[in-house]
Amino acid sequence: MKNFFKIVSILFITSLFFNCSKDYQVPDNLIVQDFVWKGLNAYYLHQNEIADLSDRRFNSDQQLNAFLSGFTDYNSLFSSLLITSDTKSTLIEDYTNLDVVPLRTADTNGMEFGLTAEPGNTENVLGYVSHILPNSDASTKNIERGEFFNAVDGIQLTRDNYLNLLFPTTSTIILEMVDFDGIIITPNTKQVTLERLTYNYAPISLEKTFAINTDNIGYLMYNNDFSTNYINDLNNTFLSFKNQSVNELILDLRYNVGGGSFAKNVSEIAAMITGQFTGETIIKEEWNSKAQPWFLANQPDSLITKFPLKLNPTTNINSLNLTDVYIVLNGNNFTGSSAIELLINSLKSHITVHVIGNQTAGNNTGAITLYNSEDYDFINRNETHTVALQPIVLSFLNKNDETYTNGFTPTIDLCTNEDILNLGVLGETSDPILDRVLNYVSSGTIGTSNCNPNNFEFIYNSIDTQRVTDNGVFIKQNLPNTN
Repeated sequence: MKNFFKIVSILFITSLFFNCSKDYQVPDNLIVQDFVWKGLNAYYLHQNEIADLSDRRFNSDQQLNAFLSGFTDYNSLFSSLLITSDTKSTLIEDYTNLDVVPLRTADTNGMEFGLTAEPGNTENVLGYVSHILPNSDASTKNIERGEFFNAVDGIQLTRDNYLNLLFPTTSTIILEMVDFDGIIITPNTKQVTLERLTYNYAPISLEKTFAINTDNIGYLMYNNDFSTNYINDLNNTFLSFKNQSVNELILDLRYNVGGGSFAKNVSEIAAMITGQFTGETIIKEEWNSKAQPWFLANQPDSLITKFPLKLNPTTNINSLNLTDVYIVLNGNNFTGSSAIELLINSLKSHITVHVIGNQTAGNNTGAITLYNSEDYDFINRNETHTVALQPIVLSFLNKNDETYTNGFTPTIDLCTNEDILNLGVLGETSDPILDRVLNYVSSGTIGTSNCNPNNFEFIYNSIDTQRVTDNGVFIKQNLPNTN
C-alpha cells in the first residue's frame, strides 16, 4: 500500500468539489443517496460527462435532496450516474470483509474441458479434456489431457443437456470416452468415474526450465489472480529461476482466471521480471479533471508507482533482470484481465514485451473503494449503513505516458482455441503452443500456426466460465477531506 500523508484541512477544496453547508444535516432517508452522489461527483473518472454530476447542477443542498428523492433507491441512482459503457463501477451493499480476497477454491472433480460440435450433427456435442488439476479426484483416475468423451452416465451430450449432465446436483458422473480423428467418433468402451470435491487450487500451476543453445528459459504457467495471496509463491518461483540462472521468461496465462488485483501487486511482479529499474517510475495515474490538478499540486508522488525493492520490510523481491518477457494470452482471458494489460503496458516502457495470443481488449482503468466518511476512508465512516462504492476513478499510463485504450496487438497471433487433435502435454515441447514460443525465444522466428485446422465449432470452455468479472485494477490512496 502506498504511504501518503494525510490531508487534514484543504482551504481551497470548495473550488474543486461540491460544497455543502457545514451546518447542514443530511436527512436520514437520504444518507446513502447523498454519499453516492458526492462520492461520484468528487472522483468518478467520467464525472465531467454526466450532467447530473456537474458541480453546477444544484445551487443548494435542498435542490440536491429533491433530485435524490426522485429515485426509488440508491442503486437506481448509482446506475443513472454512470456512462452507458461503464460495466466496471460497482456499488457494494455490504463492505464487511470487502478487502479480504479469498484463496481460490471450488467444488470440482478436477477435469477442465471444452465442448465442440460433433461433425455432421447439429445437436450432439463432443467433449475434450484440456487439462487435469493436480491433486484432484481426476488426477487419481485414468484420464488425461487430449482425451475425448461424448456422453455422461450413458446419455449423449447435446447442446441442450450438457450443463445438466456435466454439472449435476449429484457429486459423481461417469464419462463415456471415445476416440476422435477429426471426422469420425468411435466409442472405445472406456468409462471414467469422477467425483466433485472441495478443491484448493495450487498457487503455481507449473514451473520449468528449458536449456536451449545459450538460453536458459524459465517457463511459468500461472492460473490464479494477481492478489497478495500468491505474491510470496510467485516470489519463491522467481528465486528458483534466479538460482537456475534463467535469462529468458515465458509467462503462460492462457488458463488464467483474472481478478483480485491491485496496482501494487502488478508492480511487484514487474520487479520480479526485471530488477534493474528499482526506484524508477513504472505506473502513472490520471484521475478526472477535478482530482488530477489537485493531486499534481498537493501530492504528485501519489500519482506514481515505482518499481519496488521489497514485498514488505523483511522480504526482498527476487528479480531476474530480464530485458525481454514472453506473455502467452491464448484463449479469451485477456478480454477482461486489466491486471495483465497493466503489466504489459507498465513493462513495455522498460523492456521488450512479446505478447502472444490475440488482440487484447484495452481495460486501462483503475478503481478505488469509497466509504461514507469525510475523506472516503474506512476510518470514521458512517456506521448507519454498510454501503461502499467502487467506481473507476483513473486511467493507467506507463513511464512514457502511454496507455492502452485499444489494447495490444500480439507479436505472435494464436487462435482463440488450441488444436484439440494435438494438445500435447502441458510443460513439454509436445504442447504445440509452448514449442512454438520456445522456438521463437531461441531463434526469433515466429513460424506458422495450425491451430483448429478442421474449423471446429467451439461451444463451451470450463475455464472461460471460471474467469472473474473484471472491475479494473484497484489502488489504495488517501483522499482529501471534501466536506
